[in-house]
Amino acid sequence: MGDSSKPGPKPSVTDEEILDLFRESDDPALSTMEVTEQLSLKRRSVYDRLESLVEEGKLESKPIGGRNTIWWIPEK
Repeated sequence: MGDSSKPGPKPSVTDEEILDLFRESDDPALSTMEVTEQLSLKRRSVYDRLESLVEEGKLESKPIGGRNTIWWIPEK
């Protein structure tokens, strides 16, 4: 990440900023669209970033029908 030789813009949002959206939200879970609306990224980019955070154990997710998924910070 952040390799200036790759085409396209550098990620403008850090993983920590994404996690902060969840920490600061009044809702226990957010949909992909809700996260997308708060970030200056495309839906697919947001989905991929959220999936990456799931793989790292920082988020959990559940498909809720169609192309809809909800995401939340797991309880420790």
